Amino acid sequence: VQLQASGGGQVQAGGSLRLSCAASGGTFGRYAGWFRQVPGQERETVAVIKWSDGSTRYAESVQGRFTISRGKAENTVYLQVSSLKPEDTAVYYCASSRTSTILSASFYAENYVYWGQGTLVTVSS
Repeated sequence: VQLQASGGGQVQAGGSLRLSCAASGGTFGRYAGWFRQVPGQERETVAVIKWSDGSTRYAESVQGRFTISRGKAENTVYLQVSSLKPEDTAVYYCASSRTSTILSASFYAENYVYWGQGTLVTVSS
């Protein structure tokens, strides 16, 4: 499975973007997730969605501002990022878990096996 992330850009604080992640060569596993990483820091889980029922989970830092969703076809996941803050600046990655990944493991990056190349979001103050 190949994942292609897009939609990043430079915005002012308070602005919004819609990130997209398209899968090819297969479909997403049990969970799809968005993660972000600032150079020199650890990768952070932002949001995950269970493909079968659309249930979601968010990092506390983005709760109420970001929304993860899935496309009608089983090959696209979105992340609507709103009320952006300078501390949201990072490279955002989408990823797909295994089909066997369980709920308790779904928020951890090590359980995701397919990764997109990342899209940069820069928020200026």
